[in-house]
Amino acid sequence: MASTIPATSGYEGRYVDGFQLYLQGSEEHKVMCEFIDKTLPDEFARIGEGKTSLNVLGVGSGGGEMDAHILSVLQSKVPGTSINADVVEPSQELNENFKALVAKTPNLQKIPFTWHSMTCAEYEEIVKNKKETKRFDLVHMIQMLYYVTDLKATIKFFQSLLREKGKLLIIHEAASSGWNTLWKTYKQELCTKSISDYLSAGDIKNCLQELGLKYEEHALPNTIDITKCFSKGDEMGEKLLDFMTDQVHFHQSLNADIRTGILDLLQNKCSSKKDGKIMFDCTLTALLVYA
Repeated sequence: MASTIPATSGYEGRYVDGFQLYLQGSEEHKVMCEFIDKTLPDEFARIGEGKTSLNVLGVGSGGGEMDAHILSVLQSKVPGTSINADVVEPSQELNENFKALVAKTPNLQKIPFTWHSMTCAEYEEIVKNKKETKRFDLVHMIQMLYYVTDLKATIKFFQSLLREKGKLLIIHEAASSGWNTLWKTYKQELCTKSISDYLSAGDIKNCLQELGLKYEEHALPNTIDITKCFSKGDEMGEKLLDFMTDQVHFHQSLNADIRTGILDLLQNKCSSKKDGKIMFDCTLTALLVYA
């Protein structure tokens, strides 16, 4: 569901294994990179026009894979413009992974990074207590808005940090996706651990409209083969099920009626059949919010 693992999830090996299986199977990062490569270069040129330096803020950056790609594309589009990067990520382990990625990527070593090992709520509190606020030309929030307590306030705050011609990039699960169907149908059973209330990109769009913010919307179609999830005892399938439902052991954690209902929903309402495979719809939505 999310492309970063919440620092407070309390999950260890098994959850991480399911997460990695999901990333590999769905090609989520590949789909995002294609969007960044095709759609964002012209946007970056507009953002950087007439500026000698650019500030970029990644919120919930995880291990930094998407940040690194965004920064590399930005560098190629605005050569000669200095870039500064701030990172807000509560997981110390994921921050270390990001730093290791920077250390082995020559072009990123030219960028000064400021690391904030904290939640976005803690970052917001610190910024509001400062007399001088750092402004940004690009703020991105990729698959992280599940973990905020006040969606509208969070978006309003980070959009307020944008400089002239700046953009806030939000990438999130589409309102039409299987995730939305699964998690809103079984909200009571599934929203009990790291996520207390499921949000789709549709909810985020409603919030942007309520705030009167202008935005562009882009669909990022994506699927993952979940056929193995329906073979009880298949280790890969069970780990994937654990990740998709946020359960430590899906078959032990939920009662028989709930399990049957979820598996039926996954197969018949969240997926399509292709070449004998069950393909779960994990389409994403990218929202580019104006300053």
